[in-house]
Amino acid sequence: MPMAQLNVERPVASALPEALPATDGPAASSETRLGTTMPGTAIPGTAMRSPAYGFPYLPFGGDVVDRLVHAWQGRFTLSISPSAVTLAFADWAMHLGNAPGKQAVLADKAVRKLVRLMVYAGAAAVDRDTPPCIDPLPGDRRFAHPDWRQFPYTLYAQSFLLAQQWVHNATTGIPGLSQANARIVPFVARQLLDVAAPSNNPFTNPETLRTVFATGGMNFAFGMANWTEDVLRLMTGRRPKGLDAFQVGRDVAVTPGSVVFRNELIELIQYAPSTASVHAEPVLIVPAWIMKYYILDLSPENSLVRYLVGRGFTVFVISWRNPGPELRDCGLDDYRRLGVMAALDAIDAICETGKTPPPVHACGYCLGGTLLTIAAAAMARDGDPRLKTLTLLAAQTDFTEAGELMLFINESQVAYLEDIMWEAGYLDTAQMAGAFQMLRSNDLIWSQVVQEYLRGRRPEVNDLMAWNADGTRLPYRMHSEYMHQLLLGNDLSEGRYRVDGRPVVLSDIRAPIFAVGTRRDHVAPWRSVYKINLQSDTTTTFLLTDGGHNAGIVAGPDRPDRQYRMSERGPDDRYVDPDLWLESTPAASGSWWRAWADWLDRRSDAEPMAARPVGSAEHGLGPLCPAPGHYVLER
Repeated sequence: MPMAQLNVERPVASALPEALPATDGPAASSETRLGTTMPGTAIPGTAMRSPAYGFPYLPFGGDVVDRLVHAWQGRFTLSISPSAVTLAFADWAMHLGNAPGKQAVLADKAVRKLVRLMVYAGAAAVDRDTPPCIDPLPGDRRFAHPDWRQFPYTLYAQSFLLAQQWVHNATTGIPGLSQANARIVPFVARQLLDVAAPSNNPFTNPETLRTVFATGGMNFAFGMANWTEDVLRLMTGRRPKGLDAFQVGRDVAVTPGSVVFRNELIELIQYAPSTASVHAEPVLIVPAWIMKYYILDLSPENSLVRYLVGRGFTVFVISWRNPGPELRDCGLDDYRRLGVMAALDAIDAICETGKTPPPVHACGYCLGGTLLTIAAAAMARDGDPRLKTLTLLAAQTDFTEAGELMLFINESQVAYLEDIMWEAGYLDTAQMAGAFQMLRSNDLIWSQVVQEYLRGRRPEVNDLMAWNADGTRLPYRMHSEYMHQLLLGNDLSEGRYRVDGRPVVLSDIRAPIFAVGTRRDHVAPWRSVYKINLQSDTTTTFLLTDGGHNAGIVAGPDRPDRQYRMSERGPDDRYVDPDLWLESTPAASGSWWRAWADWLDRRSDAEPMAARPVGSAEHGLGPLCPAPGHYVLER
């Protein structure tokens, strides 16, 4: 089978313009963009001069300077546009300043909260069992320890929670504030307020003080040692402490298999069968390229791949390449063509048995699910019948309510991020990690600062934490297209996304759909994932499970502590809104993996077949190397 090739004919923007304008006027304006050829080129080694004034033109484009400055700024702003934040707060300040009624309400609330705090302080000083005047938000565990019920620490916690509530009131519900800015302002205000939380101060945190007395103050010495080690590891490019205990191919990603196909963008892994017979239909898993694929093949007890192989499925997984500057012009369609479609072509060749290849159970996770949906819609439009079923794990197809990641997705932020990516040709791992950490700063930043640096304790590393630290990069062109066409434009949901020059629509898909959402997902909120019910005209099964974006998917087959809800909707059934669905759908105990595997069983050929060998030498797709392959090891 011929290997799919990357389109290398797209021009790459150079650092300097190819030519400079020969004359003044509109054609020679400072708006000239990079790579634009203008008439009247200069003699090599000489500077172009204005014939009207005699002054030389700048030897570079102004946008080059802008991009370099923004790229430099982004290293200190976590890739967040200062202009976007400034405009958001200016919008908030002007509308609040012109809302005297809102100001009066805020003043009244401030006085009432102060009175509540004073009454509570007097009562708590006398009676330690005085109930708090305000409770933390759900999921906020900073003040859960019993020591926070003691005076005066309870007063510190209650003061902070009342201030947090007032700040929320002051930054929300402002009449006239734009929707985008209405998301940014309370988020940034909460981040700033969290810096001053009493849990982050060693003198106002009773848990830290207890550690100080127990260790004679040595916790600060241990914390300084931890901080020094982390800084040295960061400066020398080494992995964080404890992650070396989980090496890819030794401790995680150990399910036996081989790479059977490789191109510029993917390695396709086929896993060795562990049963004498298998289902005729293979399973193709398309993970997100923002993550390494082995989140679905962690430790053996947490490996979805191993579980599917044990259930009698022939499993293929795409392992994406970790792109560098050489792939800066690789776009979304290249990921579809060289990823999903190239993998399907290889699977067809490997699984054919002298007749038409069996259709494939395709499964996509996160962005991989979005890409798989695009490919499935294009295949349905073109009459390609190779998909038996379509499974979407925490994957969105409508981005109007795409969670907290949309906080800073507006034109200002996207342009700023494009300038940052332009310099290197990709979005770096550290830049993405900083954005994700800000979304859950209490859990991913401040709690670690307190535990590791104030109390001097290192957390125990598990396989999921080790995977989470093994990040990837995103190509410049692909991420730019993703932000413009999907996040900003929502083109896929609204029928404007084009494949091969023609639009694709999700309602063309006829393969049964199995969609999984997780209840505490901040990346792909389950109500956003649920919108597949509005877009599909085929039988759709929706399952909602416990956990977050990653921990909810990596559930393990033996988890009696987990719960999930599942229901099926036919193409002629009436739509049920997500809140009513949640209320009316009963919960079941256990891992959702079993429910999904049973669903695949029911939609597979009743006649099993002998287990397939790995690869197909006849088609030039013999094993290239053992799993997990080479691309997953790239850093």
